[in-house]
Amino acid sequence: MKLLTVNVGRPKAVEYSDAPGGATGIDKRPADGPVRLADPGPKGKGASGVAGDTVCDLRHHGGTDQAVYAFAREDLDFWERELGRPLANGAFGENLTTSGLDITGAKIGERWRIGSDVVLETTSGRIPCRTFQGWLGERGWVRRFTRQAVTGAYLRVITPGEVRAGDAIEIVHRPAHEVTVAMAFRAVTLERELLPRVLAAGEALHPEELRTAREYAAKLGAGVVKQL
Repeated sequence: MKLLTVNVGRPKAVEYSDAPGGATGIDKRPADGPVRLADPGPKGKGASGVAGDTVCDLRHHGGTDQAVYAFAREDLDFWERELGRPLANGAFGENLTTSGLDITGAKIGERWRIGSDVVLETTSGRIPCRTFQGWLGERGWVRRFTRQAVTGAYLRVITPGEVRAGDAIEIVHRPAHEVTVAMAFRAVTLERELLPRVLAAGEALHPEELRTAREYAAKLGAGVVKQL
C-alpha cells in the first residue's frame, strides 16, 4: 500500500460554488516534494490540514474531523470506466491518492501510518455536493455518487508530519466494530435504518454523523416505548 500523490488546490472563482465569494479549491493537483499534514483546528475556523491546500467553504469543509480527504486510485479507475473519461489523481478533490488501500472498506477509527511519522484516522465518507457535481460537469452526479457509495474517506491528523508521493501506507489500528466508511455513509444518506448500528464506532465517528445517529436512535427508542 502506498501514497501515489499528495494533491493541493488553489482558490478558483466558479459559478457552481455555494461558498462565500463563489470560489472553490476542488481543483487539486499533485504537489512536488513533501507536504506537511497537521490538525487545522475546529470546523468553521480550521481549514485544510494539508499545507498549501485551500478550503473555501468553512461551513461544510475542513476542520479537525475533515482535515484530509483520501481517495483510492482503484476507485478512480472504477469511475473512469463508469464515466468513460480519464480521471487524474486529485480529480475528485482528494488530497491523497492511494494505491492498494481499501478506503471504502476501511473502518471508522481505522488508523494509517504514512511514511515514517504521520498517523491519520478515518472519520467519515465524503457527502457529495453541488460544487462536486459542477466541477465534474456530470448531470445527476450527486445522486449517482451517493447510490454507488464509493466515497473516499475524511481523516483526522493524529500525528502530524510530512508526507510525499511514494510513501508507504500501513494500517496500524483496525477497530473491532463493523462500521466501515461505506456503511456510515449509507446510514446518513439512503439507508437511515443503519444509523443505530453505526453508534458502535463511538467517538471515532465524525461528530455530526454521531449526533445524527444518536438522535435517530433516541427517536426510535421513544417510538418503541410509546407503542408498548
